[in-house]
Amino acid sequence: MPAQCDDKLPMQATSPAEPQELKRSLGLFDSTMIVAGSMIGSGIFLVTGEMSRQVGGAQWLMVSWAIATLLTLAAALSYGELAAMMPRAGGQYVYLREAFSPIWGFLYGWTLFLVIQTGTIDAVSIGFARYLGLLWPAVSESSYLIAPIPLGSHYALSLSTAQLTALLLILLLTWTNMGGIDAGKWIQNVFTTAKIGTLLGVIAIGIVVGWNPQTVASNFGGLWTAKDQLPFVPGISPASGYGVFVSLCLAQVGALFAADAWNNITFTAGEVKNPKRNLPLSLAVGTGLVMALYIAANLAYLVVLRFDQVRNVPSDRVASAMMAQLFPGIGSALIAGAILIAAFGCVNGMVLSGARAYFAMARDGLFLEGAGRLNRASVPARALAMQSAWASVLVLLRTHDPATGKYGNLYSNLLDYVISAALLFYILTIAGIFRLRATRPGADRPYLAFGYPWVPALYSLSAAAILTILFVYRPATTFPGVGIVLLGVPVYFWLKQRR
Repeated sequence: MPAQCDDKLPMQATSPAEPQELKRSLGLFDSTMIVAGSMIGSGIFLVTGEMSRQVGGAQWLMVSWAIATLLTLAAALSYGELAAMMPRAGGQYVYLREAFSPIWGFLYGWTLFLVIQTGTIDAVSIGFARYLGLLWPAVSESSYLIAPIPLGSHYALSLSTAQLTALLLILLLTWTNMGGIDAGKWIQNVFTTAKIGTLLGVIAIGIVVGWNPQTVASNFGGLWTAKDQLPFVPGISPASGYGVFVSLCLAQVGALFAADAWNNITFTAGEVKNPKRNLPLSLAVGTGLVMALYIAANLAYLVVLRFDQVRNVPSDRVASAMMAQLFPGIGSALIAGAILIAAFGCVNGMVLSGARAYFAMARDGLFLEGAGRLNRASVPARALAMQSAWASVLVLLRTHDPATGKYGNLYSNLLDYVISAALLFYILTIAGIFRLRATRPGADRPYLAFGYPWVPALYSLSAAAILTILFVYRPATTFPGVGIVLLGVPVYFWLKQRR
């Protein structure tokens, strides 16, 4: 009997007319496209600029991406054991519930719904709108249909044409996915294949067409020499080993954000065919493919643009700057089109996957009751609607700086806060492998974590080191993330008592 059984909450009742089980329709290719498609959004085209300001040179930037690749692959290969062992809807929520306690699963699901999944959906949707604005200037964050309405001194509510575009994208993909898993996977397969092709095109253009010997010599000459001080860590020299360590840890925020969402396929485990084989395999193939593309893309940027150009690109649009330098006049439009394809497919993958986690939580009595019901197409339509509703609220809410009068996006702040919390849940889930090996030694494990115990342990130690550096040097954006998680504790006990 599962160790947590005594503490597990009762499953809600459903109408006899409603489908009771999810439909297993996702093959290996479909699952791999969900992994890759959820990972590749607008991040790879943007985060390199910010990362370059946190490291001492081009060589250290590439090392940062290599570290992110090793960490992501180590986590994905470790998650494969849990996915094959428990191929049920909810994924990481289920793993934490089974390995430790329902409260840990709930706190992850709470944070996922409140910020991680919905915030990322919003971020990529607004990114879609911003790049659509480059091609269609009527779409703009400063073109208001409803001017900002103050909500206190630091927040506001507004509706710009960019916000409207983001809302329509979220609603469109939510509605499409309500039609069944086959509709969602078709969109995912088409757009993920297209964006892998466009990213390969950007890489090929940069390396083959744009290779500049002078730029390469400038960026990679004097290998391993830090170019300057680290402005965000006063008193620490990048020439010191500790300085390099700190800068690489801080740079991981951007890299891991761009590489995140690889775990989304675990949420849809209840719809994967032959899950004991296809879940671990799709995690390995999908993450390996994307991280190889990410390293190649950054190499392409650095053989075309000097490191100081990468650091100072307006709005961190590094890919746009590269294409504009190679193809003046049309380069920015070409990369805007590539990002639109990438963002569309990414939002679809996030919308499709996230609802399955809330569905699993609702079946355990740990979410709004309707989220645990399936519609006639055997998908959790109400969970999709709830996710869409909260994501829409986050799109409409704005932050306001009274000193400058500028408006920002609330979800951007929340995502900054929750990166540390997401990393904490990854560490905890990996620890669940060790705990389940001890508490359920006889459980069926069709796939064993690669390199166990060394690879999972190395990931946990490395991620813990990064988390520690974030707590020390970025407390303003790290501790609030823990606060968001802890807010879920009283909610959990209220739900438990209510059920």
